[in-house]
Amino acid sequence: MKPRWTWHGGGVAAARAHFGGQDWLDLSTGINPYSWPGASSVEVNWRRLPEEDDLRTLEATAAAHFGADPDHVCALPGTEIGLRLIGDLLPGPARHLAPGYRTHGEVMEGGMPVARAQLADADGATLILANPNNPDGRLLTRATLLDLLDRRGATGWLVVDEAFADCHPAHSLAAEVAEDRRLLIFRSFGKFFGLAGVRLGFLIGPRAMVARLRERLGAWPVSAAAIAIGTAAYRDEAWIAATRARLACEAETLDRVLIRHGHRLAGACPLFRLIETDDAMALFEQLARQAILTRPFEDNPGWLRIGLPGGEAALARLEEALDHG
Repeated sequence: MKPRWTWHGGGVAAARAHFGGQDWLDLSTGINPYSWPGASSVEVNWRRLPEEDDLRTLEATAAAHFGADPDHVCALPGTEIGLRLIGDLLPGPARHLAPGYRTHGEVMEGGMPVARAQLADADGATLILANPNNPDGRLLTRATLLDLLDRRGATGWLVVDEAFADCHPAHSLAAEVAEDRRLLIFRSFGKFFGLAGVRLGFLIGPRAMVARLRERLGAWPVSAAAIAIGTAAYRDEAWIAATRARLACEAETLDRVLIRHGHRLAGACPLFRLIETDDAMALFEQLARQAILTRPFEDNPGWLRIGLPGGEAALARLEEALDHG
């Protein structure tokens, strides 16, 4: 069985069982360490099923944040589920950009990877990619993405996973979704707002595709808690603006620590850094022995992704662990 930490981030229980230790610092996920602070004070009616009007209010509030038409937005119990459901609704053949999020390669049966330098080879096919990309943070310009959309041919779709786009709002294609475009956008709530346990995401697409996905999801697709917390958080424009600035500043501080320890930055997003080293697994284990979990990659042994520590104490702990190999 493959180790949990080479498959996805967040495998603290598996790491604790393997390496021991208790007070783990999880830097493996790319989730904002500064969670939206209002979640505990949001009122949730646990005795009733979620109201349809409340769900539509959430979608309209999220649409305003994305810059999208509310009629094009469908709330999901996490983008992971949405990606897997949409695969059955899209035509083949399909390609997915590599390296990328592992689930993209599992969305459609028979989907084949395509490297960034070979994007032209995917003309006519449904193409799935992340922007910003995971794990290297690579950003494709809006012009490049729209050109890729125009090259989908008569039946292919462009599917863009914007899980980390809250840090780069100017790069989002949410406003470009239209009835006459074969464009689908996925957005994540939990990463930027630091509330991954809420399990909330969104599809932005043409009305017909939104309707088909709603049919697949069935009644009450999102919990009352997710509806209430998501609506309140997306309305907190001051926190959103301040957090974007804070994450960018602290990511630069993390850069200086990593460079000072001789590590080369191979990619970046305000919520994580990707470093390239001769033996990333050795560095992963060095940190894990000190109860710090990062994200290695089985198919790229030179890469290690490190999430934003979140505060001076966590950063100092990482730096000390890097000092004591």
